[in-house]
Amino acid sequence: MRKCSNKIVTLKEILNKDIQNYINANLNTDLHSLLLKKPPFPEFTMAEIVQQIKGKKVAQKKFPFLNKENVVFPPNLNLEQASSQSTAEFKARYLKGRKFVDLTSGFGIDAYFLSQNFEEVTLVEQNTELLEIVKHNWEVLGRNAYFINSNLETFLEENTERFDLVYLDPARRDSQKNKKFLLEDLSPNLLEIQNKLSEISDRIMIKLSPLIDISYLISVLDDISKIQIIAVKNEVKELLVFISSTAKTEGVEISCVNLESGDSEFNFNFKEEKAAVSEFSEPLKFLYIPNNAVLKSGGFNLVSENFNVKKLHPNSHFYTSDERLESFPGRVLEIETVEAKQINKGEKFNIISKNHPLSPEEIKKKYKISDGGKEYLIFTQTKKGKIILKSV
Repeated sequence: MRKCSNKIVTLKEILNKDIQNYINANLNTDLHSLLLKKPPFPEFTMAEIVQQIKGKKVAQKKFPFLNKENVVFPPNLNLEQASSQSTAEFKARYLKGRKFVDLTSGFGIDAYFLSQNFEEVTLVEQNTELLEIVKHNWEVLGRNAYFINSNLETFLEENTERFDLVYLDPARRDSQKNKKFLLEDLSPNLLEIQNKLSEISDRIMIKLSPLIDISYLISVLDDISKIQIIAVKNEVKELLVFISSTAKTEGVEISCVNLESGDSEFNFNFKEEKAAVSEFSEPLKFLYIPNNAVLKSGGFNLVSENFNVKKLHPNSHFYTSDERLESFPGRVLEIETVEAKQINKGEKFNIISKNHPLSPEEIKKKYKISDGGKEYLIFTQTKKGKIILKSV
């Protein structure tokens, strides 16, 4: 519940048929112009009505399973921080058991899909209004759970149960909404609660920022069995850390996933990368550009070894071979080397610049070319020096 003027406004009121009809009728209306209008319903501000419209529009793309009648949406920040349906479904693919707890449920997207493989589900959320929305939506969806309005620390102090899986997604912003990356700066502080988490489960999954350093994680967290890097259409969205006190494997497994791309997964043991050695070559017939999940992993030498492709330069992370490899986790281009004088003014290219002094914008300005078209123009270096490659 919340207060609007002097009146308590409930979920029941936002679900009033007339209000819902108004929301649905304005899904394609300019939201800025709507905000300037007088509220058609005295119990709600126009901003509150527009927020529901925004939520429906976000759901259409980000989590379409919620794009249905009588679902209620939270403020923008909760929508932004929620996982997408595709990443949530992927998390749930291989995890199952009897009892599952989400210690920071937020808008409950991850919990909804993870819960499908567990008999008993507990959602912990300190934001009372947000938890009420999630509870209502789960009722609409026909899903049951225990909903606990508490902060994580209090729950851990009072809890006496053990779970088959503990999941949490720590807040990555401080009170001034500045982004935080070190584990001790997150809320909750993972380094302080790690032992408590291990007391209630042998299997813990933590969602972290894709910007966090993998070597740092391995150095400060105990019992990491696996780190999963999840990209969607080549944009890295999440980094998942799996902690298991019963894991028997030596070293940390790194898994690179690029959803909605058709790329194969790339998996390796973190220790193997240090022992791996890349071979080098000038450009051959095909150029290989690893997807961003693989680039985030740092497994650059293992890419060369495992796929039998040669690197152009230690710092370029481009690979080459005479034979085309269809299973490579990234983009594969048939290429030729070109001279600068062969680039014609006004041409259009997809421009890539890596390990090269000029940025794409500087390249466009210097050669008087623009973005677009079907061909790629790649500015990079080999061991012999700067080079320009063109897709054919």
